[in-house]
Amino acid sequence: MRIAFLFFAEAYQTYHGASVAFELMRRPGVTVDIFYNMPDTARHLERLARAHDVTPCDLIPLHRGRWARFVQKLRIFGLAKAQVLRGNEKRLESYDAVVAMEDGAEILFGDRAEGDRPARILIVHGAGDRMVPSMPRRRRFDLLLCQGPKMAHRFLDMGVARAGHVAAPGYPKFDSSRLLSGDVRSLFQEQRPIILYNPHKVPRLGSWPRFIEPMLMAFARQDQFNLIVAPHVKMFLRRSERLRRRWRARSSGDILIDPGSDRSVDNSYTDAADIYVGDVSSQVYEFLARPRPCVFLNAAGIDWRDDRHFLFWHLGDVVDDPADLMAAIRAAPSRHHLYIDRQRELAAQSLGDTTPGAAARAASLILDYLVKGRVPL
Repeated sequence: MRIAFLFFAEAYQTYHGASVAFELMRRPGVTVDIFYNMPDTARHLERLARAHDVTPCDLIPLHRGRWARFVQKLRIFGLAKAQVLRGNEKRLESYDAVVAMEDGAEILFGDRAEGDRPARILIVHGAGDRMVPSMPRRRRFDLLLCQGPKMAHRFLDMGVARAGHVAAPGYPKFDSSRLLSGDVRSLFQEQRPIILYNPHKVPRLGSWPRFIEPMLMAFARQDQFNLIVAPHVKMFLRRSERLRRRWRARSSGDILIDPGSDRSVDNSYTDAADIYVGDVSSQVYEFLARPRPCVFLNAAGIDWRDDRHFLFWHLGDVVDDPADLMAAIRAAPSRHHLYIDRQRELAAQSLGDTTPGAAARAASLILDYLVKGRVPL
């Protein structure tokens, strides 16, 4: 059995799927090749391989044509993912399966029937509720691996997946983060409760433009909390290093601003924080693997209460005005009893089985599918 793992998007997605590749490497009769697009992805894969004790681990760069290299060098125009995938299709045809963490891989092998091409397998990264524009692409995958039953059943209800072609093994990222995430409390001068602000970059829904400056001003005037500002890594990924340095330089003894270090992708911050503040990032569920107080920011005035794509906003108070933020943060611990039962319920539905071994369960499901042509949900 020959399986190719494709990390053709941003490096943070390695934390969602590399552990599954490593588990498959341990299975008899299975050969796994790991391909990557961006050069910095190799460093993350090597870090993960060391943590999982599978070194040495061969990593194969995807061929990037001149146009793809040009676009990637500019950064602002993306990673030329479609061009890279099409440019590597021939070398991937000999595998029994191609596993990706992003649904853009659905373009591989065109409309050929499954028996005439490698199986297309998607490990969905993140466990959020938000409707993403690329959702219809997932119909073209032969096997979808979600984290928890909520997403799996949603895919079935939407017609994105078919029975026997979707499963929920748990959250493989946790297998890696248990090995990697470190103590960040030592980064602060005073030991105080830690607030994690984790905004997303998605247009119109993100809170950063409206909330970041009032938030920094408010935290500079208080001595009750430490603050970690750790946006979704894609917010600064295509921005200049000069801009990232400017934001890091605004850190202080009780405010840590991180525009994209390893700690922002390996769960160090979600593990260490006492209160989560965010908007639409699915990282809230990584935080809620251990229920704690949350505050959500509705910067765009969304009518969210009856919208199933905002289920997680029912897990803490929702703030519309930056002037109300600090009061909501201070009140969050005393109001947590209002949300903790719902947090446990929705986190279980979203994350599935959070015990160690999600990567091994995912690996077994992939092999079951390749042998039997279907998997149990």
